[in-house]
Amino acid sequence: MQNLKRQLRQGLNIVGLMCAGSLVSSAAIAEKIGMESATPNSVLGMLPQAMAPYWSEQGVDVQLSLNQTLTKSLLKLAKGSLDSAVIPPPAFTAMKKGVGPYAKMAEKAQQMSHNVRGLFTIPGSYYHAITRADSGIGSWPEAKGKRVFIGPPAGVANSQISRLAAAGGLPVGEYDPVKAPWGAAVQSFQDGQFDVFVGTFSLGSQSVAELSLTNPIRILGIPGEKMMPPEGLGMQPAEIPVNTYPGQVNELPVLTWQTIMMMAVNKDLSDDIAYTLTKEFIEHRGALADSNALFNDILTTDFFVGVNAPLHPGAVRYYQEAGIPIPKKLMP
Repeated sequence: MQNLKRQLRQGLNIVGLMCAGSLVSSAAIAEKIGMESATPNSVLGMLPQAMAPYWSEQGVDVQLSLNQTLTKSLLKLAKGSLDSAVIPPPAFTAMKKGVGPYAKMAEKAQQMSHNVRGLFTIPGSYYHAITRADSGIGSWPEAKGKRVFIGPPAGVANSQISRLAAAGGLPVGEYDPVKAPWGAAVQSFQDGQFDVFVGTFSLGSQSVAELSLTNPIRILGIPGEKMMPPEGLGMQPAEIPVNTYPGQVNELPVLTWQTIMMMAVNKDLSDDIAYTLTKEFIEHRGALADSNALFNDILTTDFFVGVNAPLHPGAVRYYQEAGIPIPKKLMP
């Protein structure tokens, strides 16, 4: 009897060790990667947060850092000090050319750009060109000679907003451009420091809703024939419906542009992790949209429209397995 009890105890100890070993093994399988994105309450910040549990279930523990300047995130990614980041496509174009925020390190930036790989497109915010309803500005041409907010100094937004205004009928040189940090823009507009406030917001943004309640607003649009943004600008056509905001006076839907971003990684990230990041995002888009209406655009946005870096081999493996055609220009 004693021998039987001893054998049972030994058996239980072995099972316990095997279970503990299994837990250790599972923990060891999980790999941590660093990722950076924009503000927590933006689509670009919310989406990685929403995806983190799905990635974690597949053994990829994402250490997410938000409120980042994405042009700087791209620099860290290219240097190899960061694994992944949400990147504006025009920023990567600027890095390849050694211009814009990378002009002072042009040659090095061009060399480092070869270390960046793309995974998939993330649709971002909608550009809202906002005026007060009683401003007398009913269209872009009527803002001639007025002060127009075009984003932070030296940011990607400057070029995008300038092109948006031009598409609406207000070329560069026919208005007074105002540059300031995003965080100060809403209050500055309310204080009357500029006449047209062009900001990026999710559709139905609470910030714009509150702004429209303070004073009724009009959102300036672009003509239908100008709906397609220039290639490489990091934008896609979008529409802001009538009555999206309580104080919005537009009687017709507003045609505008929506930012698109690239989920990018360092070229040395393992193929398996790049595969997992891509697969889980593509296959859980429906669940994300069901969980939050702000994610609805990911269901209709092309996987590659915002990607202008070569795809990572791990992403290529997933797309090929899923039977998704890959543009030849993105093949590594």
